[in-house]
Formats: sequence, C-alpha cells, structure tokens
Amino acid sequence: MERRRVGILGATGMVGQRFIQLLSNHPWFEIAWLAASDRSAGKTYAEACKWKLDTPLPKRIAAMTLQPNVPEGSAIELPKIIFAALDADIARELEPKFAEAGCAVISNSSAFRMAADVPLVVPEVNADHLALLETQSWRKEHGGRGGYIVTNPNCSAIGLVLALKPLEERFGIESLFVSTMQAVSGAGYPGVASLDILGNVVPFIKNEEEKLQEEVGKLLGERKGSKIELLDAKVSAHCNRVAVEDGHTECVSIKLKKKATREEILAAWSEFLPLEGQHLPTAPEQPVEYDEGVDRPQPRLDRMRGHGMAATVGRLRECTLLDWKFVVLSHNTIRGAAGAAVLNAEVLALLGKLDKLGVPLERFSARAVAVTA
Repeated sequence: MERRRVGILGATGMVGQRFIQLLSNHPWFEIAWLAASDRSAGKTYAEACKWKLDTPLPKRIAAMTLQPNVPEGSAIELPKIIFAALDADIARELEPKFAEAGCAVISNSSAFRMAADVPLVVPEVNADHLALLETQSWRKEHGGRGGYIVTNPNCSAIGLVLALKPLEERFGIESLFVSTMQAVSGAGYPGVASLDILGNVVPFIKNEEEKLQEEVGKLLGERKGSKIELLDAKVSAHCNRVAVEDGHTECVSIKLKKKATREEILAAWSEFLPLEGQHLPTAPEQPVEYDEGVDRPQPRLDRMRGHGMAATVGRLRECTLLDWKFVVLSHNTIRGAAGAAVLNAEVLALLGKLDKLGVPLERFSARAVAVTA
C-alpha cells in the first residue's frame, strides 16, 4: 500500500508531538506537512518545538519547515488528510476552512464534538456514526465534494466508553457515576504550575465534567438516519487533576437496566473484540483488559497496555448505592488523544473514505467496520 500524505495542525504542542511519534513510522501514513502558530511559520520544527516525549525527535521531522496554518499559502502541496491538535477556540476557526478546502480533518479538539452533523467516534464503540459525514454542511455546500470533520472524544471519555460499551450492549445502562483522577499532561505544556499540583489534588478542570457527561451520551447513543439519539441514562461526573504525568484513572459506579453477575460482566469485557481481524495498525488486540490485582490498574504500571491504546479495568465489585463499581485507566495523550485520531483515520482508510475525498460518500452500515471489511 502506498503511504498517504498527511498533515498535522498544532504540531508543536503535546498532542501534536504524540501525532508525530505515532505517525513517523506508520505503515499507512507519511507526515508531509506541519503547521503550528502564526509565529512558528517558516521555522524548522526543531527551532519551534520543545520536544517533551521519551523517544527522539525524528531527524526528518526536525528539519521540516512549518507552514502557515491555513489551507492556502503553503510552500508545499497541502495533504488531503489533516490531523488537528488545536485549542477549541482556534479549531472552531481553522478546522472548517480545511474541510471546505476538501480535506479530511481528523480532530482531537472539542470544538465540533457535539455538533449534530459531526461524528464523535471511538471505532470499537460507534463506527456507524461515521454515516453523519454525508450530512455535513461542508460537503453540501460544495456539491457533495467538500471535505469533512471527524472528532474523537475527551481524553477521559474514551477509556470510560470502552469499558461501558460492552455493558451497554448486553445489559443497558440506567445511571452512571464517575470520578476522575486526570494526569497533568492532559493540560498540555507547560500545563499546571508545579506549586499548584505537587502534593495536591485540584478538584476542578474547566468544562471537563460537562464534556464528559455530554460526550458519553453521544458516543453510546443510537444513530437514527442523520441524527444521534443520545443514550437514555443519567451520568454524573467529578473531574480532578492529580500529580501523575500520564494516565487518567476513573472510579465508576453503574446501575444496569438488566441485572448482571460478576462473571457476565467480565465475559462482556473479555469478549468485546469489535475490530478483530481488521488489521488496523493502531488498534489494540484487546481493547478492554481486566486486571485481577487488588490494587490495579495503576497509571505507572498499566498505561501502556496495548501500546497505550487499551483501557485497563480492575476492582470490579458490588456497589451499595448502584449495582457495580470498578476502576478504569487509559493513556490520556495516546488513547485519549493522538492515538484515537490515528485509529479513526485507519478506519476511514479501511472503508475507502480517504481515497475518495472530493467525491460523495456512500452510507456506512450499522456495524461499519465489521460488515465492510
């Protein structure tokens, strides 16, 4: 397979760096275009970026020149596939411009997640929501030939819905309570001041609780035609910032619509393999891993399961208020950010939706990946 040219918007930030780390040796994609802020345009990536990851900055990327962060004015040909790692306010302005220019914008931003015609996707959970691409205004306004925007969820929502989806499918969800302990890398760089977080817990992350509650409803909702009917369940979230570098930990209590035994819940997780056999490079072999340890999962020990793309669940026990409670952990800048977007791009490639940019998209089936492959 010939590798597809891709670009990265917001390439110098923490999520942008993860995109570079995950895409530099990707078998399907080749980084051909980078952009960041206006002040970075014209500089080499090495000049503009303070590299913070634990793998070396690739020499080819270090030497690349950052382009203007708009579709026009680039010194090199603009790729038709754009990974976006932008703050919400900037994304709200820039991402539609790239979609209108005929690009597939695969976004990590919250700007359009809850828009009615934008799919909010975790491939193992709701690949069928990609059918919303047909209805996007950018395609309609260009005779069905414009680009589109696909988003992945909030970093704490992704690990959570991976654990919830097999339970929702088998037993239904009536209500959910979740309290998060979120790593400092989720705040970007330089992020949270050391004197604010060391030896401390900050029980507030702006808009995080609202995003988590809303996005779970959309992710686990049912697609009906061109609309998503939100999950009919009550969701309450507490979000906290803690002194952990990477890895979001979430304590979950859940009330199911249908009673389930411990063995049935464990079976639902272990048998949840919706992408099995699709050979997607970034997809974990087992998306939800259960650990029997009495003190697991832990960020330091478990965040890199499935190369950082699996959700680790542990401590399943009965809840005296609801039905069951458990702990779920996921890597917030891999599965919760850049890796999630790369996996979305792989699904789009598998379905042929990156080969036909600028031409109308056909409808996706309800089980898009499993049925079409």
